[in-house]
Amino acid sequence: MRILITGGAGYIGSSLVNFLLPQHEVVVYDSLLYDKTSLLSYVTKPNFKFVKGDVRNFEKLKQELKKADIIIPLAAIVGFPLCEKLPKEANEVNYEANKWIANNKSKEQLVIYPCTNSGYGTTNGNLHCTEESPLNPITLYGKTKVLAESAFKEVENYITFRLATVFGPSPRMRRDLLVNDFVWRARKEKLIVLFQEHFMRNYIHIEDVCNAFKYVIDNWDSCKNETYNVGNDSLNMNKLDLAKKIKQHMPMEIIRAQYTEDPDLRNYIVSSEKIYKKGFICYNDLDTGIKQLIGTYDMIDVPNYANS
Repeated sequence: MRILITGGAGYIGSSLVNFLLPQHEVVVYDSLLYDKTSLLSYVTKPNFKFVKGDVRNFEKLKQELKKADIIIPLAAIVGFPLCEKLPKEANEVNYEANKWIANNKSKEQLVIYPCTNSGYGTTNGNLHCTEESPLNPITLYGKTKVLAESAFKEVENYITFRLATVFGPSPRMRRDLLVNDFVWRARKEKLIVLFQEHFMRNYIHIEDVCNAFKYVIDNWDSCKNETYNVGNDSLNMNKLDLAKKIKQHMPMEIIRAQYTEDPDLRNYIVSSEKIYKKGFICYNDLDTGIKQLIGTYDMIDVPNYANS
């Protein structure tokens, strides 16, 4: 099948391509805003094609959209700090471009849209959020992603994911994700400063995210037209427990801030039981990811691998 991935040069996309080749033909449509080298290892693959373009250029995007069997819209202004800095671009890329894709794909074309479980917003940290839980995004990033999810849920042949916080190494590395950032700080600065240390989050290794895309493609008929939380349920933990886990792998200090708040106030436990019942399994644990990240930072010892 011919798979179109918008934003495929990014953190998830540059890893996902490897999981879909050579079984499928993969076309990446990306503006290369952050990294111009993340896809270089694929250019020799006969089933790989790259198209440089902005998802807001609908005429150019239309040429690739109409040829695709499967669409995976990854292009986004990612994270609440960057969306607050670029609100116009966030709305155009995260919502309007995806609404255009939803309105212009055919009924036969499959679409897998990755939303974020940050759409659940702030809870008391005790309730398990399922796909039926109300959405209450507290940032512009979460709001634009939830709006795009709603647009895709109005079409035929869709699947939407609500992704947990992703961690692990990628050809287009990002440090500005909580686990990735904590490991970097522990290795480089020998300390982690915690704000709202008991706030709960849900995590998932990037390879398990890629496997989730592949799994639903391979099992489309039993999975289609549904929304799934995609996280590792064994990794519902608070920030303090995460820091303690990282400390098991290297000497460092944990500083527990008492009077300063983290501007990201998400606090939730998320259940991915629905996709597990379909047969999907997470294979990567937190210890594995931490070891991989330590090795990654031994090679790229710089702080600016971020969406900013």
